[in-house]
Amino acid sequence: MSDNNILEIKNVSKIFHTPDKDVEAIKKVDLTVKEGEFISIIGASGCGKTTLLRLIAGLEKNYGGDILLDGKRVEKAGLDRGVIFQDHRLLPWLTVEDNLTLGLDGSKEELRELVNTYLKKVDLENFEKVYPGQLSGGMAQRVSIARALMRHPRILLLDEPLGALDALTKMNMQTEIGKIWEEEKTTMIMVTHDIDEAIFLGDKVVVMRPRPAEVDQVIEIEIPRPRLRSGEDFAYYRNLIINYFNHSILDYVI
Repeated sequence: MSDNNILEIKNVSKIFHTPDKDVEAIKKVDLTVKEGEFISIIGASGCGKTTLLRLIAGLEKNYGGDILLDGKRVEKAGLDRGVIFQDHRLLPWLTVEDNLTLGLDGSKEELRELVNTYLKKVDLENFEKVYPGQLSGGMAQRVSIARALMRHPRILLLDEPLGALDALTKMNMQTEIGKIWEEEKTTMIMVTHDIDEAIFLGDKVVVMRPRPAEVDQVIEIEIPRPRLRSGEDFAYYRNLIINYFNHSILDYVI
């Protein structure tokens, strides 16, 4: 493994066995992720991109090929991979502070300082005593991001984390995630079906073909940061990805 590569996905396939038939969800996927990169994986709903993310997280097992994290094959979930889902999954009976520190070791003072540090990062200072039910969807998702980052994962995996938010909140959250990524330098892999989101956040956009999931194209986004969602460069990448999608869908239908 190259010194700069944190993750290597080699010839990975995944078949789900059901009583009626076997379903091939992923077919011979190859992908390399460098330390500190932000990778956007984009594809139509049900194309297998979330299955790939779950394999990286170790939440799905018994796959073909190899997923190597720091040179070691992924066989199970671990603290070196944080996962943020579309649903924030905060425990409603615990305060924000208690959700953030659940399972962490340290003195009360150390944990309180850690909470304050990461609530500042997600622009939620002074919300530590609030319960999840008192937060908006965007605020709860920011707590979820803070919770994952506090555990200092080698890779942060985001499974359509903004899919349930309204358009304006979603755009604001995209900007926040971009800022956090630049501050933390954590390697991030995000699954999305939003082309603009993929371009806005990603160093690379991985375009997936429909079932079984295969990598169609890996597109390097050469737009300086901070990025705008308008302009010729952004429009160029949007049209490029749309054309790849149209090509993939046509092949799938034929």
